Amino acid sequence: MPFDIVDFEAGAADPLAAETALLSLAETGRCVAHMWQAPLSLVVPRSYRRFAALESARAEFARRGCPVFLRMSGGGLVPQGPGILNLSLAYLVRGTVGALSEGVYRHLCEILREALGTLGLQTHWQAVEGSFCDGRFNLAWGPPGDARKLAGTAQYWRGVRSGAGSHAPMHAVLAHAVLLVSADPEEINQRANAFEDAIESGRCYDAGRVVSVQQALSRTGAAPSDGLIDSVMSALRASVMATTPPVDNDD
Repeated sequence: MPFDIVDFEAGAADPLAAETALLSLAETGRCVAHMWQAPLSLVVPRSYRRFAALESARAEFARRGCPVFLRMSGGGLVPQGPGILNLSLAYLVRGTVGALSEGVYRHLCEILREALGTLGLQTHWQAVEGSFCDGRFNLAWGPPGDARKLAGTAQYWRGVRSGAGSHAPMHAVLAHAVLLVSADPEEINQRANAFEDAIESGRCYDAGRVVSVQQALSRTGAAPSDGLIDSVMSALRASVMATTPPVDNDD
């Protein structure tokens, strides 16, 4: 089943509210995709509640005009704001996290890789030590030994009641990517590090380990278009619509 691209208003009150709506659509059997930009903010997983200073730091950052939202998926802190594009996919899978999570990540990275390839960027997935929310399925640009992170990925699984006699559990999966299109790595890392300092997490990120699509295109000799965000969104839309979920969910 191909993906339907749906739109939700990314409101300032909580731009992540659409994640719940996407999962609800997936539970009905639809395969849905959502592309969006959030206001200037930070997003952290709920596991950050273990830091005693979290709520006081959130209040202070909100006062400065940078709210900090809690998301359902795991991982680490992620900057949001102008020049950062989000892609969320939601669909049903039948099976377990251990068996299928890598396929979910590879599918998402392949969509990003194909889209950016049409713009002239050759990318791959790998961990990039020192980058924010580092993981094995970052989308990276550059030689493997000196690659820089372009996008981070995450996923969240929610159990779905399946019919009698089903041989494997059913889940609605939310697969999410955060792509740096024209955001300034120095600014977003400074903001991320300031929050990590405020909660005394001990984490620190290196702006030199990430790169934007705009920077990567410039360094390859390609002149980024004035409407780069729109160009990337169009490429992602085409890539999403050309694919189907990575697993077969038939009984």
